[in-house]
Amino acid sequence: METLFLDPTLILIIAAFAGFFMAFGIGANDVANAMGTSVGSKAITLKQAIFIAAIFEFLGAYLAGGEVTNTIRKGIVDPGLYADNQDIFIIGMLSALLAAGTWLFIASNKGWPVSTTHSIVGAIVGFVIISMGFQAVSWGKVGIIAASWVVSPAIAGTMAFFIFLSAKKLILDRRDPAQAAVSLIPMYSFFVAIIIGLVTARKGLKHVGLPLSDVEILIATGVFGILVAILTSVLLNVNKQKIREHGVESAFAILMLVTASAMAFAHGSNDVANAIGPVSAIISVATEGEIGSKATVSPWVLLLGGIGIVFGLAMLGGRVIKTVGSKITQLTPSLGFSAEMAAASTVVAATYIGFPISTTHTLVGAVIGVGLAKGIEHLDLKSIGRIVLSWVVTIPAGASLTIIFYVILRIIFGV
Repeated sequence: METLFLDPTLILIIAAFAGFFMAFGIGANDVANAMGTSVGSKAITLKQAIFIAAIFEFLGAYLAGGEVTNTIRKGIVDPGLYADNQDIFIIGMLSALLAAGTWLFIASNKGWPVSTTHSIVGAIVGFVIISMGFQAVSWGKVGIIAASWVVSPAIAGTMAFFIFLSAKKLILDRRDPAQAAVSLIPMYSFFVAIIIGLVTARKGLKHVGLPLSDVEILIATGVFGILVAILTSVLLNVNKQKIREHGVESAFAILMLVTASAMAFAHGSNDVANAIGPVSAIISVATEGEIGSKATVSPWVLLLGGIGIVFGLAMLGGRVIKTVGSKITQLTPSLGFSAEMAAASTVVAATYIGFPISTTHTLVGAVIGVGLAKGIEHLDLKSIGRIVLSWVVTIPAGASLTIIFYVILRIIFGV
């Protein structure tokens, strides 16, 4: 096995920067998936969205991001192929991070909601192709991930469709919708809290040194769900008069504080992998001198990803939030809630099994689902077409930029 030519300390510093840059891009672009529906339905303001997302994106990334990270790190390419050339592997992973981060930065400036999962998968595929050829790519793994880009919007769209219909039947169409909202919305809150509680307890807490048994997980999750339901009930009862004055949609605006937080948490837990998966691969090589070893994800790497997401959101997130929140269909709080609840459930389930899906696709699928529940004429098909086109461009853009960075870094480091 070839010894590492590159200086490990220098590599760690550059990897940390590249990972932060990629996480910044995720915050700037993909966080719209968590907050776009809330802002678009006017349930919360843009400033409130940034504040909520900053807290829950970070918690999701730090507490529950490790499981998906392992899939990104070891799935797309067999690291063993680079066992005799560790320097090339490190240069490639750095190139992929810089390329995906650059594409996200460009897209965010334009207000395009693109997939960060597409970006990093395309970037890593680009590196493998230029360094080892087409045959070295784990096309089976890529195919499974690509299939999720179709399956996850379909699942989220179907769920959103039926969640909205249930809200319509149980609350919106009742003789006294305000009373129905106060009585039944806490039930929806309980369901959302259970989903988030399960993935955090089972997959996340072990990363911060708090492993729980199955019984403890069920108890903790149940208690958390009840507390969130009680909090929602209190908020609704306090605002009962306002709900009667302003209409039942204002009750769903309160619920969207819960679902927006859940969506931000789900997004952070799933998409932090796109930034820190390659970083953890680089760290494995630089610190252990071995490719393919089963290194656990360091808490400081999850921390780096979480901080990067928050910075990107606060500095550049507003443009894409506006695109997602108002360009697909005209959202009301009840529609936005249904879309967020469906998308969060889908993303959290994927995180639970360590499957990297595109949050962008999942939420757009969910928003289309609630649009269809109103009627297809309520969808802006041209905007949807433009969004899908930006998705198609993302993979080749990520691969092409990786090849450029790869050539530049090899020249700089003389590898």
